[in-house]
Amino acid sequence: MRAYIGLGANVGDAPGTLGAAVRALAALPGASLAGVSQLYVTRPVGGVDQADFHNAVVALDVPAGPDDETGALALLVALKGLERAFGRRARERWGPRELDLDLLLFGDARLSVRRPPEGVSLDPGHRDRLLVVPHPEAADRLFVLAPLADLDADLVPPGWDETVSTARDRRLAAEGAAAVRAVGRWTGAGWAPRRRL
Repeated sequence: MRAYIGLGANVGDAPGTLGAAVRALAALPGASLAGVSQLYVTRPVGGVDQADFHNAVVALDVPAGPDDETGALALLVALKGLERAFGRRARERWGPRELDLDLLLFGDARLSVRRPPEGVSLDPGHRDRLLVVPHPEAADRLFVLAPLADLDADLVPPGWDETVSTARDRRLAAEGAAAVRAVGRWTGAGWAPRRRL
């Protein structure tokens, strides 16, 4: 099953953390890395005063499980375990992150299921949230759309009425080009600086 995972960090060595997270995702049992977007610097969302984020998206082929719900929840639990292993701490919503891993898409599944205890968010007020796939905020988040378009610009996620690249362009027009900036490309071992044209 092809899953897309959003990665973000803005605490400490964010590029180093995201590089290590890509390698950790590729090492999950039964997983195979299918693609890594460019590395982006993006403005924080939500009005909390904090450093810019580094963001990327990974395409990961994972075990489907006996059904979409079971497979997606198993992946969610693995993602939350990695966040904790990388030192993720509970902070305010939209606040700084050591590592944030979001399940954006799980094949063509449309899900809204209760998270198991080991899959809950560390964010106060989000501990009882449902896992909703596709991610309910992805269509309006440039920090998701820009890297996701690197991997599959023509993808129309389940429930969307536009491609990822069209959604990216819509958000770029609304937020301006300064809202997201590509700064690196994945080499297989880490991030190499993106050459300026």
